[in-house]
Amino acid sequence: MGAPSLRGAVPLTTIVGVLLAVAPASAAGTHARDHRIRRETSANWSGYALTGPGPYESVSASWTQPEVNCAVTRSGDSAFWVGLDGYSTETVEQTGTEANCSSGKAVYGAWYEMFPRGSVRISEPVVPGDEITASVKYLGKAFFGLTLRFELTLSDTTEGWSQSETKYMSKAKLGSAEAIAEAPSDLFGELPLSDFGSVGFSGVTVDGSLVSASTPALEPIAMESEGVLEAKPSAIGGGAFTDTWFNK
Repeated sequence: MGAPSLRGAVPLTTIVGVLLAVAPASAAGTHARDHRIRRETSANWSGYALTGPGPYESVSASWTQPEVNCAVTRSGDSAFWVGLDGYSTETVEQTGTEANCSSGKAVYGAWYEMFPRGSVRISEPVVPGDEITASVKYLGKAFFGLTLRFELTLSDTTEGWSQSETKYMSKAKLGSAEAIAEAPSDLFGELPLSDFGSVGFSGVTVDGSLVSASTPALEPIAMESEGVLEAKPSAIGGGAFTDTWFNK
């Protein structure tokens, strides 16, 4: 899923790499950096980001997997995740779930991604109403200090599974931390956003502290495409906020 569209185009991934990495991962395609339009809006992200300068070394949150309304959006994609980097840096270390509509049929799943590498599908069940918890942690430098090591953990307490991956990213800057609802991307840009109704994030924690409206460097982000509001977060307090889809 990746980073917010800061540049307005799918970043730093070759066509061959995308085809190989994204196809088995999910129907949603890749995730991307924040495609920033202007302050507090993005073409593909909605939620909250701590924007630096950092470093930020851990982020976690929980949410209830939303149900998509494929009668409204017959074809569309949405993803919900926590991650480090991506707001103003070239990588994103992230994990989360998705809720997509394919020709009127709902498709749900889980994934992790070390953007700009493609997303990797987690082959465990996810259905609406499941209680999800996700975290991304920086574990320190590796390989003689040439790369950074991360632990990405996603748990579905309703279905009774948890998966943790240790991954490496040489260019990570630890420059931001996020809890986001996203319109994923393909080679040509952002995909249509599926009607996910609303998703409630709770326990949003960065570096061990709950995020609130007074947290330094906190930015709310509304998703907006060509002047049309697509999704927007509520006010945040005690580490909790609700992100809501808006009908075009």
